[in-house]
Amino acid sequence: MALGLVTVVALAATGVWNPFPAVWDWVDRSDPIAEPDVVWQQRVGGTPRSVTIAGDTVVVEQRTRVEARSLATGAQLWERKADWSAVAGGDRDPVVAVGKLLVKGYELLDPATGVTRRRDDDAVAVWTYRNLLLDARCTDATDCTLSAWDPRGTVPLWTAFLPGVHSGLLADNPGLRGTRRLTATRIDDGVAGPEPVPPLLGFPVDGRVHVVDTATGRVLQNVEPGRDERLSVVGGRMLRIAARSQDGTCYFAISGRDPATGQETWQRAGVNLRTADNAGCAQREDPQGARNVLIGVAPDGREAVLDGYDGRLLWVGEQGAKLIAVDDRYALVRAADKRSVVARELGTDRVRWTRPATGKVGAALTPYAAVVVDEKPSRLVALDPRTGRELAALRTSANALAVGSKGMIIGEGREIGYVRFGATAGDPARPPGDGGVPAPGGTGGTPGDDDTCGPKRELCPDPAGGKDG
Repeated sequence: MALGLVTVVALAATGVWNPFPAVWDWVDRSDPIAEPDVVWQQRVGGTPRSVTIAGDTVVVEQRTRVEARSLATGAQLWERKADWSAVAGGDRDPVVAVGKLLVKGYELLDPATGVTRRRDDDAVAVWTYRNLLLDARCTDATDCTLSAWDPRGTVPLWTAFLPGVHSGLLADNPGLRGTRRLTATRIDDGVAGPEPVPPLLGFPVDGRVHVVDTATGRVLQNVEPGRDERLSVVGGRMLRIAARSQDGTCYFAISGRDPATGQETWQRAGVNLRTADNAGCAQREDPQGARNVLIGVAPDGREAVLDGYDGRLLWVGEQGAKLIAVDDRYALVRAADKRSVVARELGTDRVRWTRPATGKVGAALTPYAAVVVDEKPSRLVALDPRTGRELAALRTSANALAVGSKGMIIGEGREIGYVRFGATAGDPARPPGDGGVPAPGGTGGTPGDDDTCGPKRELCPDPAGGKDG
């Protein structure tokens, strides 16, 4: 054995034959993270903090670096040292913003090559969306400039002045006054990737909320909440959410206001938006919801979905039913018997599809797929959100990390893998309103328009120059 080992070492040292790399590859080989097997599986340098599909690449953010991999093969394309990263743009024009903590500025990288497309040396915060990138730079704590950019643009679309954006260096996507997403075990919070920019954004500054029109950059409101109020900007409206403590419970009232005039457009009492966490009724959280809808609890304990624009009840659940995912098109509901998941179209009470599930089911809605995870047995399924047809069905304990137009990234620990959607499961290639595809409630897309105009066209600017919400 000693003679054989010496012979092998001698052959390896002279370059004649070296078996050690192949042996190490066999020892280090990872077990498949899903069944059926994924298209590719790769081990990244550290546990991912976020994973995003950006065009034909996969951007993986880790603790001290960011890397991009080919969506087709999983091969690494480039790697950069960075403390934070965020993806902006859609399938045709993605960019990767990267920066360092406690250091001003950021770089915008091409996700396919890692080449710097634009560099900024002064910004203290960046917000990334599917069709817009915002950054803020401050000459002092009370004098800041907010700029909007096309994801691959080189000249700002507009600028606005704000008396601060919190304080300090904020890196990527610091919190604004909007809604909180429903979360689910084994589904990453950013699984849907960057979303279209809302028509209005609410910037909290020194106890006040500054409402900015994202189409023009105009600051429409500068509002201080009342003692029992919380302000939130949802669906093109500024919401005043009042919570009053009386008789050992909280009494809620919601008022939707036109941001341009401040006039009340709708009101609703008795719906708990889960902004207060105890009987003292102090509101420390944004309401739950997604895009232009809100999630509340009626006085009788049934969950409900409200339209943030006009206050309509878009869906009211049955007793015992549990809302597990929502966007502005559909609601996924675990039935009261905990044996099935039901997809409902908001505003019509129409059941789109139903599938069996257990009591521990979780879900998320993305533009391309509804992702459902279940336990005992452990399953991860991607479905066409319109029909419920299966795009991919896996036996796996891995997490859903990112969903794109043609497949999704799953991961467990340092292992990530790509699952391609089946060709027979509908047409998930584009989200509604993307690239000219008409969207529900909209009037048809335009080239480059990545979003629906909404049932009241609240998400689109008025061609005549005005804007209702």
